[in-house]
Amino acid sequence: MGSGQWHVEKRSTLRNDSFLKEYAPVSETGSLAIIVLGASGDLAKKKTFPALFNLYHQGFLNPDEVHIFGYARTKISDEDLRDRIRGYLVDEKNASEKAEALSKFLQLIKYVSGPYDSEEGFKRLDKAISEHEISKKVSEGSSRRLFYLALPPSVYPPVCKMIKEWCTNKSDLGGWTRIVVEKPFGKDLESAEQLSSQIGKLFDEQQIYRIDHYLGKELVQNMLVLRFANRFFLPLWNRDNIDNVQIVFREDFGTEGRGGYFDEYGIIRDIIQNHLLQASVLCLVAMEKPISLKPEHIRDEKVKVLQSVIPIKDEEVVLGQYEGYKDDPTVPNDSNTPTFATTILRIDNERWEGVPFILKAGKAMSSKKADIRIQFKDVPGDIFKCMYLEQIEPFSHTKYMYRYQKNCWSKLSCNATGQKQGRNEFVIRLQPSEAMYMKLTVKQPGLEMQTVQSELDLSYKQRYQGVSIPEAYERLILDTIKGDQQHFVRRDELKAAWEIFTPLLHRIEKGEVKSIPYKAGSRGPAEADQLLKKAGYLQTHGYIWIPPTL
Repeated sequence: MGSGQWHVEKRSTLRNDSFLKEYAPVSETGSLAIIVLGASGDLAKKKTFPALFNLYHQGFLNPDEVHIFGYARTKISDEDLRDRIRGYLVDEKNASEKAEALSKFLQLIKYVSGPYDSEEGFKRLDKAISEHEISKKVSEGSSRRLFYLALPPSVYPPVCKMIKEWCTNKSDLGGWTRIVVEKPFGKDLESAEQLSSQIGKLFDEQQIYRIDHYLGKELVQNMLVLRFANRFFLPLWNRDNIDNVQIVFREDFGTEGRGGYFDEYGIIRDIIQNHLLQASVLCLVAMEKPISLKPEHIRDEKVKVLQSVIPIKDEEVVLGQYEGYKDDPTVPNDSNTPTFATTILRIDNERWEGVPFILKAGKAMSSKKADIRIQFKDVPGDIFKCMYLEQIEPFSHTKYMYRYQKNCWSKLSCNATGQKQGRNEFVIRLQPSEAMYMKLTVKQPGLEMQTVQSELDLSYKQRYQGVSIPEAYERLILDTIKGDQQHFVRRDELKAAWEIFTPLLHRIEKGEVKSIPYKAGSRGPAEADQLLKKAGYLQTHGYIWIPPTL
């Protein structure tokens, strides 16, 4: 430099070797062994094997590469297992057109019997897998092994230990070993951390896929695109414009013989903490824009949301238990386990300060649905408030729906009380009848200047006729094969979710927060509607969204 000449050095790239290693593509070709543990159980029969067959039928599982192994304690033959699952794989209406594919798929399935905590059974399993790999002329360590644990969480640790010791690839030559574990991931923070620690000692986080089928639903997966690919949402998606957010899950049936199992968990663990929070429905609504679509960048933003949630206040919780729940002989007579819960979460950050996130779930409700409802604030200086249409004599929903569908309007009049306009809402219907619609105030057709609530509607069955929406398990299993962890729960995300609800769960177990009785087939406790009103939710009466007919 003393000679006055410039010395130029090449700057090292920001994407260093560790970055490239982390995001380098993983082998998606070659021998693939899919092992379903708990193969004789209901989950495997009703969800796992049907998902695998659909992937096979659609060409995502190459018959020249894949082989499927069932493992369970039940002593049955290969053909016995095939007969057990056959009826769950196809519907009667399309059985004939899928008959050939079904026959070929079933021949890919082999069964191995053995206990979950003994090395002998897993040695036999490893031998069967190795024989398949040898038949495909695969060098040791270059194959792919996917273990799906369709089992209760209590046996995860011994099963994972057996897999690690006897069934993983023996070397790293481009292949991989992955495990898929089903919810529930613990019952509180302590048990979840214990389970994570036990599995984490055996497998790296990149090998663990904590599955929740809610994250595989089409409309949940659409949230990222809706949020960040549409310009008009960007300036609206904040506390300046949004008054409240509801995430609702309702079932119109009770525990139906599963009362003893359900009583151990309750609606908060079973639905709210798992599906609505831990499955990241709330996170996808509330998260900031990730720096890329890489799974870890997306999951980083989800964790930030959960870590920003302030402790839940008892006065912002309503619990319920439907009448007749304790008639189940497996449920204790003094059970306080909630079958219904409405709770308000508050996110302490710049975007969401002051906006209540209302999580609501219940069994034995008046209807079955799951949706996300974003309610916007009132229009400032509303000049149409005295023109809001109100029914003179309200009629039943059935009659209203009939008249609406027939395009026949009942007699309406101006609301002399000056009631405010209904608020704009953006609703994402997750199930049934997948749809997205924006609730708007528009002019009632006619000579008078009167307003009415209507909607801009994207109903999937109408818009995407002939397009088959994949089942959640199909999408998620395919993601595990591809190595995409975006739609799976990471350990720190799991911990943050349990930190939110564990204190409340412990207070419920101590009897400090009581469940209020409600009638089966109702909306739940009246106190829940009062809590919603207190939180700022404004219901628009006289408007019902009806899925359009084809």
